[in-house]
Amino acid sequence: MSTAAGPEPLTSLLPASLLVLSPSGERSRVPLQPLPFLLGRQPDNNLVLRDNRASRQHARIVSENGAYVIEDLSSRHGTWVNGERIGRHVLRNSDRIEFGVRDSFQITFAFDHGEINRILGKLGEEVGSGSHSGALGPNNLAKLRSLVEVARALQNSLSTQEVLTAVVDAALAVTGCERGFLLLRKASDLEVSVARDSVGKALEAHELRVPTSVIQRALNSRRDLLSMSFDPLEQQGVRPEMSVAALELRSVVCLPLVQIRSGSSEDTHISSTMENTVGLLYMDSRLNPADLSSGNRELLQTLAIEASTILENARLLEETRDKVKMESELKIARDIQQGLLPASLPTTGWFRAAGSSIPSTQVGGDYYDVRPLAHNAWAAVVADVSGKGVSSALLASLLQGAFLMAQGGPPNIEPMMLRINDFLLERTRGEKYATVFYCELDSNGFLSYANAGHCAPFLVSTDGRIRKLHTTGMPVGMIEGAPIQMIQTQLAHGDKVVVYSDGLTEAEDADGQFFDTERLRLCLRDNAKSDAVGMHTALLEAVDRFTEGGVIRDDITALVLEYLPE
Repeated sequence: MSTAAGPEPLTSLLPASLLVLSPSGERSRVPLQPLPFLLGRQPDNNLVLRDNRASRQHARIVSENGAYVIEDLSSRHGTWVNGERIGRHVLRNSDRIEFGVRDSFQITFAFDHGEINRILGKLGEEVGSGSHSGALGPNNLAKLRSLVEVARALQNSLSTQEVLTAVVDAALAVTGCERGFLLLRKASDLEVSVARDSVGKALEAHELRVPTSVIQRALNSRRDLLSMSFDPLEQQGVRPEMSVAALELRSVVCLPLVQIRSGSSEDTHISSTMENTVGLLYMDSRLNPADLSSGNRELLQTLAIEASTILENARLLEETRDKVKMESELKIARDIQQGLLPASLPTTGWFRAAGSSIPSTQVGGDYYDVRPLAHNAWAAVVADVSGKGVSSALLASLLQGAFLMAQGGPPNIEPMMLRINDFLLERTRGEKYATVFYCELDSNGFLSYANAGHCAPFLVSTDGRIRKLHTTGMPVGMIEGAPIQMIQTQLAHGDKVVVYSDGLTEAEDADGQFFDTERLRLCLRDNAKSDAVGMHTALLEAVDRFTEGGVIRDDITALVLEYLPE
């Protein structure tokens, strides 16, 4: 374990972000605010790591002496920065953060627009000292003013178009060129997005006059990733375009805009393939040659990278806009689905119950319900719809409504299950099915139940004896007219019926082992004397301990029914 030495204390905390690459390949930029900034799998973290191998609260980022510091919160698999496990680490630009497991979240720490700020500081020092020597030349004040405008646009989060306009203006000030055009790739063509002259006047796209096909050829044939040579009079194997010659250009400067890849397994980097060029910055001059001294080249490349970053952020924003909307709608759906679960369960009297349903995604295909049939009888149901996501959740809600409207009483159990089977088969055409355990318990301890392909519940006695309530038919929605038998059994004082979905026994630990029915049996045996609430709590805690660092691929539903006659 190592802790990197910290940077010099900063007078103020520069804005920073986390560039996040999820296991599914989705990329996003998350501002580092507020501080402390918590990372972990619990939903109340500032950055939720949707990976069950991550700890509930895995790490946090705090402010210390004007720097950002990441601290591991005693996580199971540790927090790693640049390939080394850390306890505390002062973050530097482009530090890579990982969480100790393969194929999980990968995060890059980045100061917002740090390169522009660095160049601004360099220019500011030279302007302040009155220096007119060196590569930056005598026009530092104009350059500084233009770069300040770029930094201000970035800082104020103006529109993409406004920031790109500021970049073009700054590039013209740096080179001394008279006209600037920012062209973006649209399919196989280039289109003018920004057109400006050196005094800030907007130009029309047609004023470029240089055919984009000529620029495209120069862009495709370049050898250097961040620069390209362009001679508007060069034939390049084709007849020279007369409009190019008519411009009588003294100099032309072209800078490619390349796709920025953020948050990858390596440090944030620039894509090296020509196919990932997103456009270019074109500038020309009739009167004076462009100033391309070494310092100016650095400024231009910095501006090109900033423009590329802006375009990548805009692309990410467009990609995630629908995703954010969908997640918002799914959150509403989850709230509605959770609201359909019992608001409270009986904890006193001869019948008591405790239950929960935890979806593996935003919405789940499991559900359970408990309801009174009369003063001396209760009904309970647990269902598991095949598949995951919204379609399964909608079908689960449909089944819940069907059971709520069903007439109670043991004689009605088999007909009810047959009607639900036919109804589901008709609506889904056999593409969806559900396993269902339904039971009714009266005050004399008489349990009547039907099990349509569901996991066999356990009947647990207070002396530790455990037996199964086996399947009595096929899942509903699979085969027309499939019989589902009703069975009855007598419960003794303190007996508990434990109903669960297969997501519980198939929950995985860090080594890929299942919780399985044997571990479930041991947990129930060890808690046989507990009441319904105690057994349910112990079961969830056992699964949670087992899956720390593992994977939960399916919804987990557990319901404990207890018979306690006076």
